[in-house]
Amino acid sequence: MSEKESSPGGSGTAHGNSVGDPADSRPGGPLPGDGESIIVPPAILRQQAGWGGTDEAPRTAGTKTDDVPQIFASTVRRQDGSEAGYDENPGNVGRLGVILGTVLGVLLIGSAVTLYLVNKDGSSDDSTAAKPDTAKSAPATPSAEPVPPIKDSAKVLPTVTGDFGKKATIEVPPADQADGSFVVKVLSEGNGPKVEKNSWTSVDYTGKDWNTGKDIPSSYDDKGKPQIFQAGTDALIPALDQAVVGKKAGSRLLVVAPPAAAFGAQGNPSMSIGAKDNLVFVIDIRNSNAPDAVVSGTVTPPPADFPQVKDNGKKPAEITPVPGAADPTELKSHVLIKGDGRKVEKGEKILVQYTGALYKDGKVFDSSLSKGQAFSFPLGGGQVIAGWDQGLEGQTIGSRVELVIPASLGYKDQAQGDIPANSTLVFVVDILDAGQG
Repeated sequence: MSEKESSPGGSGTAHGNSVGDPADSRPGGPLPGDGESIIVPPAILRQQAGWGGTDEAPRTAGTKTDDVPQIFASTVRRQDGSEAGYDENPGNVGRLGVILGTVLGVLLIGSAVTLYLVNKDGSSDDSTAAKPDTAKSAPATPSAEPVPPIKDSAKVLPTVTGDFGKKATIEVPPADQADGSFVVKVLSEGNGPKVEKNSWTSVDYTGKDWNTGKDIPSSYDDKGKPQIFQAGTDALIPALDQAVVGKKAGSRLLVVAPPAAAFGAQGNPSMSIGAKDNLVFVIDIRNSNAPDAVVSGTVTPPPADFPQVKDNGKKPAEITPVPGAADPTELKSHVLIKGDGRKVEKGEKILVQYTGALYKDGKVFDSSLSKGQAFSFPLGGGQVIAGWDQGLEGQTIGSRVELVIPASLGYKDQAQGDIPANSTLVFVVDILDAGQG
């Protein structure tokens, strides 16, 4: 799929819920800039359209854990968006909206008190004389249709052929329509870790519109990527977000999604999906990582001229500098653990754990492990320091990489929190997963 094509899933659910990336903390500090908002358009990232919205901006470096997430040097958080162009999550109303809402609330309360006093003091024999006609004055309150409970079967189901890891063939019954059930059926069970709520999950998928019989763009299409997201957070449509929870990595699922579990009453015109269309998906669960997951494997110690690294499990790594070593002028990297996954590519969302320390003394200035939450970002998108974008491209999923980053590829001559100006940085990075996000 190209970046301009629509894709199933979209930001949020049919109910318009919005969930930000809980890992929106930038390692290190804000990138050098003048303090204005600088946002890279998704098209520049060359990411093909996927199931989810665009990434949240990482936290600016050097800030405390509870600082407001920022993007580049901006003090204003970027709104959620969808580079694929489907229905966006509604943004926050902002301070002005809060003020206006408060004023409106006060006026409404005042009106209610006035009506009460008029009714109380008027002593009219007609008890309805001073009462507003609620049936006529109350505005209609639109509400989304609730998502049906998940079932594991229905009277009529599509047939599926093909193996896990390959594009499925879906055949819908030509003479029958879906009965409106939200079905999640395990076609083959994997033996990987179970997907829990908030687990970082990557899936491949094949889709079809039951009503029209037309195929929906698939991650198995040319240049397609697995979808990566946090399960059970309402960040995606329930057909994906809810369907995978409780299932094991390595499983293939058949999902039949009525509109309430897909795009809701609005459908998805860009994909020619109508308001009443039932959708069918075959989902292959590739990976599942807990928010505090780390990689494991055989460690290859770094060369003598590299800072030495002590693994502390799910706590920040201990980094010991080389005594008297001069600051390098070029990026250096060493693979501590070689993962057996595919190579990560520029433009896709990658999921990592990291520890960052100063090259001169090994002082840790930031670590995702201290937060218990993995960090995700679009590789090569300029949302992290250049040393990350350059040093992680081409590394394999499941790897642990040590990066020694000169100041020219870090924060240059600008101090950032605990990072002095012109500092060489050392990062130990676990690459947990990657895909379209």
